[in-house]
Amino acid sequence: MKKELLTITPQARHCRIAEIAGISACIAKSVPEGIMVETENAAVFEKYFTLLEQTINIKDVDPKGLISVTDQKKLLEVLKKNDADLMTAEPVVIQQDCCRRSFLRGFFLCAGSVSNPEKSYHFEMVCKSQAQADQVMSLLLGAGTCPRMIVRKGHQVVYLKEGDQIETILGILGASKAFMRFENTRILKEMRENVNRQVNCETSNIRKSVSAAVRQIEDIRFLQENGSYSLLNDNLREAAELRLQFPDMPLNELGKRCLPPVGKSGINHRLRKIGQIADSIRNK
Repeated sequence: MKKELLTITPQARHCRIAEIAGISACIAKSVPEGIMVETENAAVFEKYFTLLEQTINIKDVDPKGLISVTDQKKLLEVLKKNDADLMTAEPVVIQQDCCRRSFLRGFFLCAGSVSNPEKSYHFEMVCKSQAQADQVMSLLLGAGTCPRMIVRKGHQVVYLKEGDQIETILGILGASKAFMRFENTRILKEMRENVNRQVNCETSNIRKSVSAAVRQIEDIRFLQENGSYSLLNDNLREAAELRLQFPDMPLNELGKRCLPPVGKSGINHRLRKIGQIADSIRNK
């Protein structure tokens, strides 16, 4: 997914500035010599300085990622910063929807991750401060999602757990291919889960039916061996004989064999009555 996002370059200058702000919030910090850019991701490093070159004509890149004091002034000026605190974006930089999307994209490239939807639904962005987390939370809320936050190893982690909300954010970030893959995976996963639920439900119902039939047959055999079978009236005896003859038959089919036929509730009532009679004799 990040490979896809790395290929996106905003056309509008204000959106490029917003994405620079998002990346700066994660990997740039003030030092006496200017601004130090630190990241192990070479692709993010390259994109960051490409954006700087396109937007504010910063060309001379120190191999260690140091932005000189002169270029620092340019950067702070376009980011509307009065100081070198780059951990949050100034409201004026992200006042438009397109700029908010660009900021989140830049931030996600450096501090975000999405789990494999085959395993779980989890999207997160790791923040360095409460102020940064509050801003990310606010932007995600404004995008129509319901983010939550936890503290992990001294960092504030803003995350989403719902599949549809993660899809929304993938679309906002501009990851159209990742969005389609995620959506297809989610649909297939939910279909499998629905099938499994139905199978489990049917299996549970079959087990209950089998257990009930076994108990009914035990009650009937008990009455026969006890000599109390004659206590059953004609309807109950008919139900008992049908159950013994068709031990695996569902109640609705068993009821159809009665003369005259009865519904599922009718045959169930008769077999329950037999069970009550058997229990009353057992408990004497």
